[in-house]
Amino acid sequence: MDNILFFLKPKAMCAYLYDDYTMRQALEKMEAAGYAALPILNRRGEYRGTLTEGDLLWGIKNMCYMDIRQAEAHRIMEISRRKDHIPVRVTTSMQDLVERASTQNFVPVVDDYNTFIGIITRSSIIQYCSHQLFRED
Repeated sequence: MDNILFFLKPKAMCAYLYDDYTMRQALEKMEAAGYAALPILNRRGEYRGTLTEGDLLWGIKNMCYMDIRQAEAHRIMEISRRKDHIPVRVTTSMQDLVERASTQNFVPVVDDYNTFIGIITRSSIIQYCSHQLFRED
Protein backbone atom coordinates (compact mmCIF):
# COMPACT_ATOMS: atom_id res chain seq x y z
CA MET A 1 0.00 0.00 0.00
CA ASP A 2 1.71 3.16 -1.19
CA ASN A 3 -1.25 5.50 -1.39
CA ILE A 4 -1.87 7.45 1.81
CA LEU A 5 -5.33 8.48 0.56
CA PHE A 6 -6.52 5.06 1.74
CA PHE A 7 -6.20 6.40 5.32
CA LEU A 8 -7.61 9.88 4.69
CA LYS A 9 -10.50 11.14 6.78
CA PRO A 10 -11.86 13.83 4.43
CA LYS A 11 -12.33 17.43 5.48
CA ALA A 12 -16.13 17.02 5.44
CA MET A 13 -15.79 14.46 8.25
CA CYS A 14 -13.22 16.43 10.29
CA ALA A 15 -13.64 18.92 13.10
CA TYR A 16 -11.53 22.04 12.59
CA LEU A 17 -11.27 25.67 13.61
CA TYR A 18 -11.07 28.81 11.49
CA ASP A 19 -8.21 31.19 12.18
CA ASP A 20 -10.63 34.07 12.85
CA TYR A 21 -12.41 32.19 15.66
CA THR A 22 -12.25 33.67 19.11
CA MET A 23 -10.79 31.69 21.97
CA ARG A 24 -14.31 31.10 23.25
CA GLN A 25 -15.50 29.75 19.89
CA ALA A 26 -12.48 27.43 19.79
CA LEU A 27 -13.16 26.24 23.33
CA GLU A 28 -16.80 25.48 22.48
CA LYS A 29 -15.88 23.72 19.22
CA MET A 30 -13.21 21.60 20.92
CA GLU A 31 -15.63 20.64 23.68
CA ALA A 32 -18.34 19.68 21.18
CA ALA A 33 -15.92 17.70 19.00
CA GLY A 34 -14.31 15.94 21.94
CA TYR A 35 -10.77 16.19 20.58
CA ALA A 36 -7.66 17.47 22.35
CA ALA A 37 -6.24 19.05 19.18
CA LEU A 38 -7.86 20.50 16.07
CA PRO A 39 -6.48 21.82 12.77
CA ILE A 40 -6.75 25.55 12.12
CA LEU A 41 -7.79 26.68 8.62
CA ASN A 42 -8.26 30.08 7.07
CA ARG A 43 -11.53 30.86 5.27
CA ARG A 44 -9.92 29.84 1.94
CA GLY A 45 -9.45 26.35 3.43
CA GLU A 46 -5.67 26.57 3.78
CA TYR A 47 -4.04 24.82 6.72
CA ARG A 48 -2.65 27.32 9.26
CA GLY A 49 -1.64 25.14 12.22
CA THR A 50 -2.98 23.10 15.11
CA LEU A 51 -4.56 24.24 18.35
CA THR A 52 -4.37 21.95 21.38
CA GLU A 53 -6.27 22.08 24.65
CA GLY A 54 -3.00 23.00 26.36
CA ASP A 55 -2.41 25.92 23.98
CA LEU A 56 -5.93 27.14 24.66
CA LEU A 57 -5.58 26.76 28.41
CA TRP A 58 -2.31 28.73 28.49
CA GLY A 59 -3.84 31.35 26.19
CA ILE A 60 -6.79 31.83 28.54
CA LYS A 61 -4.46 32.04 31.54
CA ASN A 62 -2.01 34.47 29.92
CA MET A 63 -4.31 36.63 27.82
CA CYS A 64 -7.63 36.52 29.66
CA TYR A 65 -6.34 36.41 33.20
CA MET A 66 -8.59 33.40 33.84
CA ASP A 67 -11.69 35.47 33.00
CA ILE A 68 -13.55 33.38 30.44
CA ARG A 69 -15.59 36.40 29.32
CA GLN A 70 -12.40 37.91 27.92
CA ALA A 71 -11.99 34.85 25.69
CA GLU A 72 -14.47 36.44 23.30
CA ALA A 73 -12.08 39.34 22.70
CA HIS A 74 -9.09 37.27 21.52
CA ARG A 75 -8.63 35.40 18.25
CA ILE A 76 -7.03 31.96 18.33
CA MET A 77 -4.14 33.05 16.13
CA GLU A 78 -3.02 35.28 19.03
CA ILE A 79 -2.33 32.15 21.08
CA SER A 80 1.24 30.89 21.21
CA ARG A 81 1.15 27.29 20.08
CA ARG A 82 3.64 24.78 21.47
CA LYS A 83 3.96 23.08 18.09
CA ASP A 84 1.95 22.76 14.93
CA HIS A 85 1.21 19.41 13.33
CA ILE A 86 3.23 19.43 10.12
CA PRO A 87 1.04 18.59 7.11
CA VAL A 88 1.85 16.13 4.34
CA ARG A 89 0.87 16.00 0.69
CA VAL A 90 -0.94 13.08 -0.95
CA THR A 91 2.34 12.00 -2.56
CA THR A 92 4.00 11.43 0.82
CA SER A 93 5.46 7.96 1.28
CA MET A 94 4.16 5.56 3.93
CA GLN A 95 7.55 5.68 5.66
CA ASP A 96 7.39 9.48 5.95
CA LEU A 97 3.76 9.28 7.10
CA VAL A 98 4.64 6.79 9.86
CA GLU A 99 7.56 8.96 10.98
CA ARG A 100 5.34 12.05 11.12
CA ALA A 101 2.62 10.20 13.04
CA SER A 102 5.14 9.12 15.67
CA THR A 103 5.16 12.69 17.00
CA GLN A 104 1.62 13.81 16.10
CA ASN A 105 -1.75 12.27 17.02
CA PHE A 106 -3.01 13.14 13.55
CA VAL A 107 -1.37 14.22 10.32
CA PRO A 108 -3.01 17.02 8.31
CA VAL A 109 -3.09 16.41 4.55
CA VAL A 110 -2.95 19.32 2.10
CA ASP A 111 -2.96 19.63 -1.67
CA ASP A 112 -0.39 21.46 -3.79
CA TYR A 113 -2.04 24.80 -2.91
CA ASN A 114 -1.81 24.10 0.85
CA THR A 115 -5.58 23.58 0.93
CA PHE A 116 -6.61 21.25 3.76
CA ILE A 117 -8.21 18.07 2.42
CA GLY A 118 -8.37 16.00 5.61
CA ILE A 119 -6.41 14.16 8.27
CA ILE A 120 -4.84 10.78 8.82
CA THR A 121 -5.13 9.58 12.39
CA ARG A 122 -2.30 7.90 14.22
CA SER A 123 -4.64 5.03 15.13
CA SER A 124 -5.36 4.23 11.47
CA ILE A 125 -1.63 4.12 10.76
CA ILE A 126 -0.96 1.88 13.77
CA GLN A 127 -3.75 -0.47 12.67
CA TYR A 128 -2.22 -0.68 9.19
CA CYS A 129 1.29 -1.29 10.57
CA SER A 130 -0.03 -3.91 12.98
CA HIS A 131 -1.79 -5.71 10.16
CA GLN A 132 1.38 -5.62 8.04
CA LEU A 133 3.58 -6.79 10.90
CA PHE A 134 1.36 -9.51 12.35
CA ARG A 135 -0.65 -10.73 9.38
CA GLU A 136 -0.91 -14.46 9.01
CA ASP A 137 0.82 -15.84 5.97
